[in-house]
Amino acid sequence: MPKKRIVVLYGGRADEHPISCISAAGVLRAIDTERFDVVTIGITRSGQWIIDGEDPRAWNLDDGSLPSVEITPSSRPVLLDVSRGADGFVIGDHDELKDPAKGYGTNFVSMADSSDHGVVTPLGHIDGVFPVLHGPYGEDGTLQGLLDMMGVPYVGCGVFASAACMDKHFTKVLLQASGIGVAPWITVDARTIPDDEDARIEAGKRILARIEDAHLQYPLFIKPSRAGSSFGVTKVEHAGDSKELIGAILEAAGHDWKVLVEEGVSGREIECAVLRPSDRDEVATSWPGEVVLDNRGQNDEAFYDFDSKYMDAEASHVEVPAKLPEETLQKVRDMAAKAFAAVDGRGLSRVDTFVSEDGSVMVNEINTMPGFTPISMYSKAWEATGIGYTELITTLIDGALR
Repeated sequence: MPKKRIVVLYGGRADEHPISCISAAGVLRAIDTERFDVVTIGITRSGQWIIDGEDPRAWNLDDGSLPSVEITPSSRPVLLDVSRGADGFVIGDHDELKDPAKGYGTNFVSMADSSDHGVVTPLGHIDGVFPVLHGPYGEDGTLQGLLDMMGVPYVGCGVFASAACMDKHFTKVLLQASGIGVAPWITVDARTIPDDEDARIEAGKRILARIEDAHLQYPLFIKPSRAGSSFGVTKVEHAGDSKELIGAILEAAGHDWKVLVEEGVSGREIECAVLRPSDRDEVATSWPGEVVLDNRGQNDEAFYDFDSKYMDAEASHVEVPAKLPEETLQKVRDMAAKAFAAVDGRGLSRVDTFVSEDGSVMVNEINTMPGFTPISMYSKAWEATGIGYTELITTLIDGALR
């Protein structure tokens, strides 16, 4: 049987760029090369698609640095001819990467000057894409729409589910409409907050009034609606403090103008991996897991921020299954499957829930392309449920190609 040619796409324009790089490194080291001919395409932070850059298989977080897709002397641009579909991936000359202001790639098709024609080479037929991309411009439906237009199969949720789950506000709206409990919240448009300090205080008072009207209980978590990896998240503990609230909103607004003000939920954060390789398959759920904060004893107010997730190996560890009664674990699995169906999920997702002391479950958010390293919750949860990392990758790709 001939190998299927699979593009592993990584990097991207989102804040989660380095996490995408690490996830891709894990996938590339584990993918079954006996079955798949892998083509690696990186996307720089500015949005340039390149091939033959730095080999991502060597990337890790061991030295505390965050990897990034950069243009190297051997890099060449990847261009897309949408009309040619799965045969529309072509590569150009390195020189065309040197001057993006020139119109990055436009001279490949320009007939205005016969001396300004770059040489393009077909990349060959592409059977499918594994977009190991987190955040906007990769996990939000934009890339999924592009690949749908080209008729190229891809791993993961489609346009609607990707877009809806990228936006925490609309995730909550959809889940509520399906009878699924979510943490109480209000949504703030940070673009309406003025620059003038006195006017900001008044704006803060208006938002505080909305918080009171919504009966939100402190502490509050202020977070960007369309960002991931805990970027821009702040815990606000002092009721009525307009200055603290505005500062937290502006911090979140550095990542998205749409900001959630969410009631802190008293409960354990339990995560469940969901798998539905193709539309023809039944939804499967893993044993739910829990990220245990090992520094909680030193700081009872600690929460799972970016450093805890990725930069501090001693900050946390994963327990799968979570130490909960089996009845509660099954309730989480059922809720995760229901939430995944409510957003029309496909491929994979990690559904994050809150479990209270009385065993009740509510959904926090749905990640349609969760962290995908061998030690990420998604892969660890499936490993504990009986599906190894390489098998998981193969299952997802086979489902996309089916």
